[in-house]
Amino acid sequence: MPVAPPAPSPLRLDGFRPPWWCRNGHLQTLWGPLTRRRSRPLARERVTTPDGDFVDLDWQPAPAGAPLLLVLHGLEGSTRSHYVVGLLDLARAEGWRAAVLSFRSCSGEMNRLPRFYHSGDTGDLDHVVRLLVARHPVAPLVAIGVSLGGNVLLKWLGEQAEATPRQVAGAVGISVPFDLEACARRMDRGLQRRLYTPSFMRSFRAKVRAKARDFPGFVDVRLALRARTFAEYDRAVTAPLHGFADEVDYWRRSSSGPYLARIRPPTLLLGSRDDPFVPATSLPDPRALPAHVRTEFVAAGGHVGFVQGPPWRPWSWAERRAVAFLRAVLDGRALC
Repeated sequence: MPVAPPAPSPLRLDGFRPPWWCRNGHLQTLWGPLTRRRSRPLARERVTTPDGDFVDLDWQPAPAGAPLLLVLHGLEGSTRSHYVVGLLDLARAEGWRAAVLSFRSCSGEMNRLPRFYHSGDTGDLDHVVRLLVARHPVAPLVAIGVSLGGNVLLKWLGEQAEATPRQVAGAVGISVPFDLEACARRMDRGLQRRLYTPSFMRSFRAKVRAKARDFPGFVDVRLALRARTFAEYDRAVTAPLHGFADEVDYWRRSSSGPYLARIRPPTLLLGSRDDPFVPATSLPDPRALPAHVRTEFVAAGGHVGFVQGPPWRPWSWAERRAVAFLRAVLDGRALC
């Protein structure tokens, strides 16, 4: 029997406003990583990729034939990320099956090949989706991508366009970096460079050291370990490792923004105009999108924040809004 979700807020789910105690975009952004629980027992499945590497799927079970929610995490995220745990709780309450796709090197075990993952790499997602729909050709599949995972999901949907598997019923992107160049420039200056970027760089450097033990010289390791900005890291590692001319070529070719108009399933884009990672000027113009690609860009909510409720019982509006949208899609009310 599905578990009852937490009591709903008196505010409508399509009308987010930050609470009095958490109005600042940085506070909204830091709320989840600093305060929310981060783990849940899941069943792991290792999926071999066509190039001989692997990705991991972490499963939360539900009855056979139930809709399947596929969750894609953000940059250096994992199944332990606070928003993943929150989405899995909501999926369980709906009676849905759920699987979390961990990108290469993000599941707790380093992947086999020299390459990592990147913001525009849709090949592994394509392989996993086609595997899932082949296994369950009747059950609908919905997907939520968060931050980088949202960019990958939306870019894949746009690439597929009319070839999107019919089982893919709907999608949601939360706090998506639609324009990677604009976001990287934002993260490489000011408060963002001091507050957020160093954490990512520490994680990147640790992975470079680990990868270099198995593949000495896979990139210019000395240059990679000196990187202190996204531009420096993507120039030293991401671009040469994945066949881009330089970091700008990588950012521009990997951004999901140019693909949005080609998306075919009902899709919801959730974002905030005070997101410290995603400049408001880089958010897509709703007038340039098809009617089935809906945007809800609120004034304040931070990056993957959208915290709502009293301080003693906070919850994520974006997670509930995403699941409510997908529930409506599955019920045949696509733009509810």
